[in-house]
Amino acid sequence: MSEPPPGCIERYDASVRINHWIVAISFVLVALSGLALFHPAMFWLTSLFGGGPWARILHPFIGCFMVAAFSLLGVKFWRENLLHRRDWIWLRKIKEVVNNREENLPEVGRYNGGQKLLFFVIIGCLVCLLLSGIVIWRQYFSAYFAIDVVRWGALVHAFFGFVLICSIIVHIYAGVWVKGSIRAMTRGWVTPRWARKHHRAWFREVTKGIQQR
Repeated sequence: MSEPPPGCIERYDASVRINHWIVAISFVLVALSGLALFHPAMFWLTSLFGGGPWARILHPFIGCFMVAAFSLLGVKFWRENLLHRRDWIWLRKIKEVVNNREENLPEVGRYNGGQKLLFFVIIGCLVCLLLSGIVIWRQYFSAYFAIDVVRWGALVHAFFGFVLICSIIVHIYAGVWVKGSIRAMTRGWVTPRWARKHHRAWFREVTKGIQQR
């Protein structure tokens, strides 16, 4: 993989970008297959997986694979997503974010309060989806649970699936809205101006490291 252009800052190395897009592709597949099985009106989506039986078979396996892939990202970026006092201030000033007045916001590190909150929402959803998915996984596990538990498991699974889909939509929208964010995850680098504007504390930390080399 190529180095960042002169003067630009590496935000994500190749391994992180590949991991991210593996998670993203897995999410699309598991979301489409899940929606196909959720309601008869969306059953036509099963044709993308070779029909209803294949969609039912593949959905839990793809889901487990997605959880495993995201776990690698979670372990790598856990510390950088811990919420601090400045992040809660950032969240309380969300109107300033929406109106693009970032000069009125506290300085943030690699991730802002919104990104950190989304990180933990995704973790919570994945944990709940994994546990409830095991309960309703008819082929292997559902027989070990009472029918009422399986029914509640299906309800919990649908709820957190909906929350996760909404969260990822917000994530995609924010990535498109903040110009330069998509490039960071496709090419791995950002401009100093982008870093200084959106993640000023991280920018200082990174540029200090460069100067000391």
